[in-house]
Amino acid sequence: MIALKRRIAAFKQLASWLIEEDYSLNDNLIKLENIVATAHVSNPWFTQRNVRQALTAIGNSILQGKFEKWIEPYTDHLLTSKNQKTIAVINAGNIPAVGFHDFLCVLMAGHHYLGKLSSDDREILPELASLLINIEPGFGEQITFTSEQIKTFDAVIATGSNNTSRYFDYYFGKYPNIIRKNRNGIAILNGNESREELCALGSDIFSYFGMGCRNVSKLYIPENYKFDALFESLEVYEPVLDVYKYKNNYDYYKSIYLVNGIQHYDNGFVLATQNESISSPPSVLYYEVYSDLASLAAKIATVKDQIQCVVGSINDLTDVYFGDAQKPELWDYADGVDTLKFLISL
Repeated sequence: MIALKRRIAAFKQLASWLIEEDYSLNDNLIKLENIVATAHVSNPWFTQRNVRQALTAIGNSILQGKFEKWIEPYTDHLLTSKNQKTIAVINAGNIPAVGFHDFLCVLMAGHHYLGKLSSDDREILPELASLLINIEPGFGEQITFTSEQIKTFDAVIATGSNNTSRYFDYYFGKYPNIIRKNRNGIAILNGNESREELCALGSDIFSYFGMGCRNVSKLYIPENYKFDALFESLEVYEPVLDVYKYKNNYDYYKSIYLVNGIQHYDNGFVLATQNESISSPPSVLYYEVYSDLASLAAKIATVKDQIQCVVGSINDLTDVYFGDAQKPELWDYADGVDTLKFLISL
């Protein structure tokens, strides 16, 4: 097993590369640069901007002392554990390199990573693995990607939709597991937000075209809320229409709402409609009206298993400030399940 200091050093070196502004200036990153530039060919949602945003977020989450803070509670175990297991990881493909955190956790726990990639994201994570192996060759014996049905493993981490989670439960239920379903971010507005805060909220809504589990798909707004200030603040995000898949979504739902007489607000590139559901399709924001924070807290408690994060002016109900939903720290575990703790307990 690779010594802990070497594992840390390798990931920090990788992180320092990922935050470089120009990959073309680093010979190690030539292939990654090409993947960033061409990812949209096989997956139109993966624009260059989105892929770079995801890679930069990964790099920033590891540097500036954050890595040490993350592993500090488990350092003794990570230093002494020799009990290597094979961890099957079923990756989602909704945003670029979304499975990196699981990849990181498995390798830091000293286990063997057996990854099955989504058809929507086949190149980015394997290239990050290749870069990591170039930095620390010992990882070459701990990383395997497969396109075949996974059969031999000791534990599993699987991320998918509510529908696929039922299959995961059936197939993997007898193994130690983390099985994740659909979740989304929500935002709580009080009507007094500044233009800067509302513009930052736009990042939480439109980053990755709203496809991520931390993207804000639902707004909770006070009674008599006016959408004018919000829509004006979101105007800078209008270029999302340049991606045809997003525009197709917008045109489709706009026509559905018009034909069926569904009340909605429309700023020309995003639709807002009242709906009790948490998860909205790309180009649509759902909203609900609340009368007081106490009743809102009770409402949110009933759907907490559908919520990944709560954006707003930080208070007892929120955990992420405007603009930070897609900047998770290493300890911001998906679904609130401590992945590293799970892995070192095996």
